[in-house]
Amino acid sequence: MARKTWLIRFALSALVVAGGLLTGCASDDTSLTYQTDYSNHRPLKVVGYPSAGSLETVQKAVWRLADGDTDGLAALAVDGKQADATARNWVKAFGAAAKEDVTADFYDEGSVRQVVVLYFAQSGQVKEIEARIGEDDTWGLTLAEPDPAEAKAKPTWAPPKPGGSGSRTSGAPSEN
Repeated sequence: MARKTWLIRFALSALVVAGGLLTGCASDDTSLTYQTDYSNHRPLKVVGYPSAGSLETVQKAVWRLADGDTDGLAALAVDGKQADATARNWVKAFGAAAKEDVTADFYDEGSVRQVVVLYFAQSGQVKEIEARIGEDDTWGLTLAEPDPAEAKAKPTWAPPKPGGSGSRTSGAPSEN
C-alpha cells in the first residue's frame, strides 16, 4: 500500500512539474500578438536611430494603418481627446499605402520623444508623426489631427526621400 501511495505521489508531482515547465514556455498575450502582427505584415524599413519604444510604437501604427484598424491606432494615442477622429483620418489617407513598403525615418535622440517621417513607397505619400512617452510612462503617438486636410498634409521640412537629411541628435526640424 505504501508503494502504491508513493507511485501516485510521484506521478502527481511529475505532472505538476511538467505543467509548470509548459506554463513557463508559453508566450504572454502581448508577445504573441506582436509576433502574429510581425509575421502578417511587410517589414518596416528603418532609417535613423529609433529607441526600442519608439520603434515598436511606429511599427504598430503602420500595422494598424495597413489593417484599417482605427480603434487599434487610436489605442496608441498618448492623449485620447482627438485620437478617434485622427485615427480615422490617418487610416483613410494612408491605410492602403501602408499595405506596401513603408520606410520610417527617425529623428532626434528618442529617449522620451521622437519625430518620425513615414515614406509610403507605392503611393509616394509622406507623413510626419510623433512618438513619445505618455503620462503612464509607456510609448504612444500624438494623435491630434482631427481635420482630414491636416492629417494628410505632407511635412514641409522633410526630405523627399528617407535619410535625405540624416537623423538629428537634437533640436527642431530644420527647414530644407
